[in-house]
Amino acid sequence: GGSDDFTDELHRYYEVYETIGSGGFAKVKLGRHIATGEKVAIKIMNKKDLGDDLPRVKVEIEAMKNLSHQHVCRLYQVIETSTQIFMVLEYCPGGELFDYIIAKDRLSEEETRVFFRQIVSAMAYVHSQGYAHRDLKPENLLIDEDHNLKLIDFGLCAKPKGGLGYELMTCCGSPAYAAPELIQGKAYIGSEADVWSMGVLLFALLCGYLPFDDDNCMVLYRKIMRGNYDNPRWLSPGSILILNQMMQVDPKRRLSVRQLLDHPWVVKDYNSPVEWHSRQPLGHIDEDSITEMAVNMKRSRESTTALVKEWRYDHTTATYLLLLSKKQRGKPVRLHPEPAVCEDSCSPLHRGLQVRLTNETPTMTSPSVDKRCAYTTTPDRGRATTQNHQKRKDRDQEQTSENKENIVVQEKEVEIFALPLPRTPASSKKNARHNKNVLTTPNQNANAINSKPNAVTPKDAKIERLNQTMCFHRSRSLDMAGTGDSGKKKRGGKMFGSLERGLDKVITMLTPSKRRGLRDGPRKIKAQYNVTLTSQTNPDQVLNQILSILPEKNVDFTQKGYTLKCQTCGDFGKVTMAFELEVCMLQRPEVVGVRRQRLKGDAWVYKHLVEDILSTSSI
Repeated sequence: GGSDDFTDELHRYYEVYETIGSGGFAKVKLGRHIATGEKVAIKIMNKKDLGDDLPRVKVEIEAMKNLSHQHVCRLYQVIETSTQIFMVLEYCPGGELFDYIIAKDRLSEEETRVFFRQIVSAMAYVHSQGYAHRDLKPENLLIDEDHNLKLIDFGLCAKPKGGLGYELMTCCGSPAYAAPELIQGKAYIGSEADVWSMGVLLFALLCGYLPFDDDNCMVLYRKIMRGNYDNPRWLSPGSILILNQMMQVDPKRRLSVRQLLDHPWVVKDYNSPVEWHSRQPLGHIDEDSITEMAVNMKRSRESTTALVKEWRYDHTTATYLLLLSKKQRGKPVRLHPEPAVCEDSCSPLHRGLQVRLTNETPTMTSPSVDKRCAYTTTPDRGRATTQNHQKRKDRDQEQTSENKENIVVQEKEVEIFALPLPRTPASSKKNARHNKNVLTTPNQNANAINSKPNAVTPKDAKIERLNQTMCFHRSRSLDMAGTGDSGKKKRGGKMFGSLERGLDKVITMLTPSKRRGLRDGPRKIKAQYNVTLTSQTNPDQVLNQILSILPEKNVDFTQKGYTLKCQTCGDFGKVTMAFELEVCMLQRPEVVGVRRQRLKGDAWVYKHLVEDILSTSSI
């Protein structure tokens, strides 16, 4: 039966932990590849639920098999059963770039440049392989443990038969990022449309809101067609220029990705064009990884190489790619000796581990339990042993000029996390449309495992294949009367905000609470970037305020203790958005916080709605 072969195949090679994200037709769970001890993200899709979207998933899988690049999320294995499809993917603990922007309000030009160079690198590579992505937005870029971006969601990508200069007719993607020619339903060139989306994305990084935005779909389209947007006053002349060159309504006047590689704004402070070639080309075979696999499988290196070169995206491919990833991160290229792979004798151990790992901070003293299990809840960086430092040092020295991109990021990391970036003085924010950002939260080490690693989540917003459906998910005014325009918000935000400024320095990780079932009060957690702080000390009061406001905003919810599972529905009862709000206690300072996590729906609509809920429920 369908479920049996799935269970065998998946659980034979992976330990599966908690859900770290979910979208319209998929959920993503954190997993651990048993043989290498490496964390992975497992995207689980039910074929029946996919329905018409099954071809889209096939497109995504085919594209990801063909793409191998330092800024594209890696596919390790595909398991298909009669009822389900599992994609085993690179795990990015930093979550979505979208949440990172929201947490910081907006990014400085310097930090934006670090990220934007990585986006340009990924897109130049994707285009060089003959693909157009067509759904570029901050929800589709994840942050890995080294604070580098990885592009995801190739479900809408296209590989035109006549090459990239060939025109496409399918209108798709998210309206706010869609190029004018796409909205008009004209034939368009995928790579040109991608550059427009990169411009919108660059604007979002620098400003913390979208250049073209409106509750009404038709109004939004008109704004995009005209290409008119306001530059806030904090943008530098250089930023204003590059944005203007990318968001040209006439695609022929738009910059090309080729021109972006050595554009003055992109090169500033680096003095070198963007390195876009893959540092992990597909054909390359790594001898150390092959040797380790051959020894482990008790076969010759020749036959092991031949096996890997089939690139079947089965367990062999996954083991090879994960060993390679360990090597690139300076970890020893080692496999655990094959156990009698999780026969019944050892499954209770794994099951017991699973419970312990999901529900509490691991204190693994028993020598029989492989220490690598602790990876699941402890970010590697926490284990800052001298050995690790040494490895990292050696690795840094090994890096050639080709790897300059990463070195810069590593240097930047110190500055990014050690000091809070200077905030915009209140006065200069007056011109920003979305100025009152209730969701400003402490900057968070991108490495924290629970910082909402919404890894590789397919968003409903992407399933739009037709113009009218694009309008459908944009009709905020109908779906949720009272999302409100953030510009017209009550200034009642004393409860949320002031504390957070000083808390920027708190870079910590959420500790999963001990024995979930036994507690009556809210969870005690450390600050992280999807937790909004309040000035309250009474969690029940905050909970009641939120409870009283949700019906006003037409939000349906179910309550479990201090966690609220919320959703909004469209005209035909279709769920347009799903998210969680959890009232918790901060450890330092001892105040109430609200953890928020988007599960489904348009990210900016969610941002406005949650801001609105939290600002209205303030005292």
